[in-house]
Amino acid sequence: MTGPNHPSDASDAAGSGGAGSVPGRSPQGAERTAAAAPSGPEGRSAAEETPRRAPGPAGTAPATAVATEAPAPGRAPGSGTGAGTGTGPGTTIRRAARRVRRTAAVLAVLAAGAVIIAVLNSGTRHGHLDPRSADPSGSRAVAELLKERGVTTRVVTTAREAADATGPRTTLLVTDPDLLGATQRSVIRSAIDLSGGRTVLLAPGDVGLSDLSPGVRTEGDATTDDLDPRCTLPAADSAGRAGTGGGLRYTTAVPGATACYPSGGHPTLLVLPTGTSGGDTVLLGSETILLNESLAEEGNASLALQLLGSRPDLVWYLPSLADSEPGTGSGDEDKTLFELVPAGWSWALLQLFLAAVLAALWRARRLGPLVTERLPVVIRASETTEGRARLYRKAGARDRAATVLRAATRERLAALVGVPPTRAHEPAALVPAVSARLAGGSRDVTALLFGTTPSDDAALVALADHLDALEREVRTS
Repeated sequence: MTGPNHPSDASDAAGSGGAGSVPGRSPQGAERTAAAAPSGPEGRSAAEETPRRAPGPAGTAPATAVATEAPAPGRAPGSGTGAGTGTGPGTTIRRAARRVRRTAAVLAVLAAGAVIIAVLNSGTRHGHLDPRSADPSGSRAVAELLKERGVTTRVVTTAREAADATGPRTTLLVTDPDLLGATQRSVIRSAIDLSGGRTVLLAPGDVGLSDLSPGVRTEGDATTDDLDPRCTLPAADSAGRAGTGGGLRYTTAVPGATACYPSGGHPTLLVLPTGTSGGDTVLLGSETILLNESLAEEGNASLALQLLGSRPDLVWYLPSLADSEPGTGSGDEDKTLFELVPAGWSWALLQLFLAAVLAALWRARRLGPLVTERLPVVIRASETTEGRARLYRKAGARDRAATVLRAATRERLAALVGVPPTRAHEPAALVPAVSARLAGGSRDVTALLFGTTPSDDAALVALADHLDALEREVRTS
């Protein structure tokens, strides 16, 4: 039922195809009836009510507004998710579970492989200045060269082990003297005085020099990495230019000291005699000549082999944290998270990250054509039209309702008068063709089809009546 207090409207679907029409009336009349239909007992619109499953009575339009396809023959509407179709919620959940299990299995295999690789490589990755490490900051290269020349290398991690292993036929290398505590420095000092062998202190600072070599003090850092020997020490003269710079410089008044590789007037390599006949102490201000990454540069290899290979046994002392005291050396320095992670595990984490990225790309959602699915509920087109019209009325959207009514009428009139669909909304093409089909030509077709928005609900209802009458007249002409 229509009236001045019930504005009319139509859905986009009804406007374009006439779905939801009633026999004996034009599609425009069906739109007015749907728009003016009363609301439910509680004032809810049809779009807010529970959709009905049963098909409508005879004569209603086919359901095309919501359902994407009709139910299969012999099957009730809404039964598209039956057990035999393979498209029900249970099937979808099982498929998703299978995909998750497959993805988890692949990630587990990749993680296990990364862990195995890290474990296998952990035996060759030990750390800075370690003679077992093949890393750029390791010293495996010089240890292998010494081995070829008959020098046996033994790695120790405590001061007591280092002192017990020293002797006249031994070279003791202390890689980080400043890390040692007072007790450990005293033990190493006793070994220096009594062993009769060679002791090499690598880049000792004032902390280590106070006990291990009292007559020497530091003079700051060297400004040049590669230096010339400029001394009479046979090992330095044979090696020539080497990378002893870039570290500490020293000064001493100890009698019999040999100063080599000066930088700014202060040596970066000192050789000091010890109390025991035949023994000496070597102070090397830079670790560069022992690193794998720089061993082949300049005369580094020659100088390292002569300093460490003068005796048949080499004791390589890597001080541990147990040998340090609070507040001494580098034991107090904070380290970042990445510095605490061993090199082998860093590679494992990188491999895991790459594997996760590849898995994400593999399982990512890909854009493709839309897939038509069976809907659990089929709603009649007339119900959709009525619900949309009620929403328009509730929002007072007379402009939108009038636009939909006019656009639908123009498309239907264009098909009746032979105007191409692409020009159905052009006044210059549609108005003359429609006017030619009207008897008398007294009606203002332009204002009716392309006019302004109705001012109130009554004007909207009148517009719907006029459009219905115009279409009916053109259809019967």
